[in-house]
Amino acid sequence: MERRPRSFYVLSAFFILFVLFLYGPTITIGILSFQGPQGGLTFPMNGVSTYWFADLFRQQAVGDIWGAFGRSFLLGLMVMATTVVVSVMAGLAFRKRFAGSAVLFYVAITSLVIPSILISLGVGLIFNQLGLKVHWATSGFGSQLTWTLPFGLLIMFAVFNRFDKSYEEAARDQGATAWQTIRHVVLPIIAPSLIGVALFGFTLSYDEFARTLLTAGSYNTLPLEVFGMTTNVTSPVIYALGTLTTLFSFLIIGVFLFAVWIMGKRRARLGSDAGKGV
Repeated sequence: MERRPRSFYVLSAFFILFVLFLYGPTITIGILSFQGPQGGLTFPMNGVSTYWFADLFRQQAVGDIWGAFGRSFLLGLMVMATTVVVSVMAGLAFRKRFAGSAVLFYVAITSLVIPSILISLGVGLIFNQLGLKVHWATSGFGSQLTWTLPFGLLIMFAVFNRFDKSYEEAARDQGATAWQTIRHVVLPIIAPSLIGVALFGFTLSYDEFARTLLTAGSYNTLPLEVFGMTTNVTSPVIYALGTLTTLFSFLIIGVFLFAVWIMGKRRARLGSDAGKGV
């Protein structure tokens, strides 16, 4: 058996340290969330129970956890839907060069390199100057789109750069209209990528803090609520909340991956039926 080089073990150790650095804090919070009723915020643990998870569903003395969760969830859905629609439309538009397309592209992705807190401050100031109410569903929604749309655009540009136009040409040869071609040919082919854009949009919105800090108005989203709790909550209930939100994030990712798997199975079945002449 060939002996592995020393570099293999060095890189393996580095990778293990990287994984521990990446997931260690999350695992630690998950463990500490199972403290007993008299438990604290640090090790050693004082008993093991699910007391603090149950405490989340009791009336909290401070904060509005479930209201903040509902706002973050709804805002995430709004951002997700808008990101998918605008990204697809932009991807279709940029398939052909037009005057100012390069400038427009760089303007669209510039917000990725601008500090998030400056985006939040700028959007908040604009709403105030225009006499509009600063609210999570308006100014917060707009500021988060400056974060999610560039990612959606970059993904769709890459997808359409590899898209085989012969499928559209074949559809048009069969008498399909432009809308029918998009609906029955283009969208089904790029559907897995659309799910990826949707996942990006929702997850980036759900945990966004800086761009929502000065644009959420009087009602906090969940990241803002958690940040506020770190200053006045001194019990493991905050760890229990962190554990539940992490599990919720994994659940959302699982739902999207399941949707991709279902679409893959459906596409394989349709391809098999077509091959059999069904």
